[in-house]
Amino acid sequence: MAFTAKDVQALRQATGAGMMDAKKALEANDGDMEAAKQWLREKGLAASAKRDDRENTQGVVALVVSGGVGAIVKLKSETDFVAGSDQFKAEADTLAHLVAANGEDAVASRAAELEDLKITLKEKIELGEVIRIQAAEGNILGHYLHVQGGRGVNAVLVEMAGADSQLAHDVAVHVAFARPKYLSRDEVPADVVAHERATLETLSRNEGKPEAALPKIVEGRLGGFFKDVALLEQPYAKDDKQSITQLIGKATIVRFAQVEIG
Repeated sequence: MAFTAKDVQALRQATGAGMMDAKKALEANDGDMEAAKQWLREKGLAASAKRDDRENTQGVVALVVSGGVGAIVKLKSETDFVAGSDQFKAEADTLAHLVAANGEDAVASRAAELEDLKITLKEKIELGEVIRIQAAEGNILGHYLHVQGGRGVNAVLVEMAGADSQLAHDVAVHVAFARPKYLSRDEVPADVVAHERATLETLSRNEGKPEAALPKIVEGRLGGFFKDVALLEQPYAKDDKQSITQLIGKATIVRFAQVEIG
């Protein structure tokens, strides 16, 4: 009985087997799908259980910078043991190089390899964030990768105008440590600010602050909120006596991206 590439794919999805194993199973059983499933099970090549419901909070973050282009790819796994394996880290690195060279959609070309990796390593493995930044002409692309246990776990890209490479790197290191969510207070969504303001007002009132003084107290505390979430407002990690705005001077942070494990 003849079989097609769609049959191979269907068998892979049903059993979790690798591409070549699925093909061999169909060849050995004249294209009979049910017989091929049994063959894979008997050979120990079918997945023993569905992995879709498992937690995959571990993994690796790969960072590639080439010229004015930077790429970050997060590849997720269930355990740090798998995340630290050479095969897993090599796949993440391959994906990051593909994204840097060909764009974020380039990861689709590795779909089959990722499926095979799930079977080989016997874990729920999937892509997380995929980011590519191409700096405008004349701009600098700062970057930083925090490595822990032999694998990347915290990657940052920062595009800056009017800065040198050292300043851009310093800002990237700061982002890795301080974890800002937005570039400036103007970028914080209005609903997020409104929610925080309401929370601070309730908190201040519960503390017994005078009602007449609440607006001023809330605005002061809101300033602290912006220092937590907005990069330009944050105290510089290496010298908290100056803000990031003061650190960069006349330079400009165009955009930044951070990807972490966990």
